[in-house]
Amino acid sequence: MLRWFVFLVPVLVLPARAAEFKGVLLDKDCSSKAEETISTGSLDGPSIQGGMLAAEAHTRECLRAPQCEKSGYGIYTTDLQFLPFDAAGNRKAVEALKLSKRDTDIRVEVTGEVENGVLKVATLKLL
Repeated sequence: MLRWFVFLVPVLVLPARAAEFKGVLLDKDCSSKAEETISTGSLDGPSIQGGMLAAEAHTRECLRAPQCEKSGYGIYTTDLQFLPFDAAGNRKAVEALKLSKRDTDIRVEVTGEVENGVLKVATLKLL
């Protein structure tokens, strides 16, 4: 029995590894615009609204607006998830937005760990 304990203890104390996420920088206030919905009200049939196209169309001007900055930031990932940032990630996003020359489609690569639905940002890089 003691032999199994010796093998299990190192596994239990290993730190969690940071994951890498790629996607579009969005503020929390406007993140709902990227949620995919199906509209059935058209004569042409159902259509999908939102999603990555909505995230890519989001403007730097809106991202830097006081109410959007105050709401905090996150990443809209290629698998259509919005992951809000922790406080450190929000500060990194503000700095990245100051450096960005793009008006829309603010793509980023973020490393960090997701804890309780919040991305604890280690690094944030403009793409």
